[in-house]
Amino acid sequence: MMTENAQNPIASMSFEAALAELETIVRDLERGDIPLEDSIEAYARGTALRKHCQERLNAAEERVEKIVAGTGENTPARTEPFDPA
Repeated sequence: MMTENAQNPIASMSFEAALAELETIVRDLERGDIPLEDSIEAYARGTALRKHCQERLNAAEERVEKIVAGTGENTPARTEPFDPA
C-alpha cells in the first residue's frame, strides 16, 4: 500500500510536500500492515524523501547565513548559526 504521491518526482517537490509524504510513509510503516515488498519500496522512497528534505534545509540555511552576513559596505560580514526554533 504505497502512498498516493509515490509516483511524484521527489526532486520537484517542495520541502513541505516531501515532509508530508515522509510522515505518511512513516505512519504506514509503523502500522505494520503493509506487505513486505510494499514496505521495502516505501522505505526506499522515505529514504529519498528524507535526503531531499535535508538538502532543502541545508540550502535554506545557506541562504539565511548569506542574508545575515550582509552585502553592504556598512554592514559587517558575519554569520550566525541557523536556529530553526
